[in-house]
Amino acid sequence: MSEPTDIDNEEEEFAESTLIQAIENQIESDNPPAAKATFNKLTLVGYERDDILNMMAHVLAIEIDAILEEDRAFNTEWYETALRALPTLPPEKN
Repeated sequence: MSEPTDIDNEEEEFAESTLIQAIENQIESDNPPAAKATFNKLTLVGYERDDILNMMAHVLAIEIDAILEEDRAFNTEWYETALRALPTLPPEKN
């Protein structure tokens, strides 16, 4: 396995910042409602903003990977259920 390159790191940082921006947009627009509810819940129990956004972005990334792998539409029901289950992260889909 090769060492990560600067390009790999830049791509990873771009993907992460894009996912976090998507989560921030969901929270701001209250769409889906589970995004804002999850953010508020985790804030109330003491999680830091960056940690919350990272967990939520992780859930979004799992769903995006599944969409691409399975060639299907976004599963809003799964996504909202997974968000509401945080801080417990969903298992990676196979």
